[in-house]
Formats: sequence, C-alpha cells, structure tokens
Amino acid sequence: MELSLKDTPVGSSVKVKRVSGEGAVKRRIMDMGITKGTDVYVRKLAPLGDPIEITVRGYELSLRGEDAKNIIVE
Repeated sequence: MELSLKDTPVGSSVKVKRVSGEGAVKRRIMDMGITKGTDVYVRKLAPLGDPIEITVRGYELSLRGEDAKNIIVE
C-alpha cells in the first residue's frame, strides 16, 4: 500500500515519491516546490485534521488534506 502525505504521522520526515492528481491540482502542488525526491517534514496537524502544516525546501506550508492525499511519499 502506498503512503500519502495525509497519512504521515506528525514529526516524521518523508521523501516525495510522486505527485498524483489532475491538471491544475497537480500543477499547484508542484509550483509550491513539492516535486519528486523532495524531503518533507510534517510539523503539525490542525485539531480537526485539516490543514496539515509541513516544512518543505526550508519554508513552512499549510496544505489541505485533499491536496495532501495526492502526494505519495516513502
């Protein structure tokens, strides 16, 4: 089974395996610097589970859970 960024526990560092999704969604994720081979650290999870706060390429970013499902990690 593949692990998505949404399923990654808080405090974990993972590497992006691939970005799935279609058109504008995939493009937006990649424009934020989340591309294959990038290291991502999961910092926090909002109380209701959405959004997820991550550190990628030296900056902090909040991602919706819907977008985080499209980021496959290892």
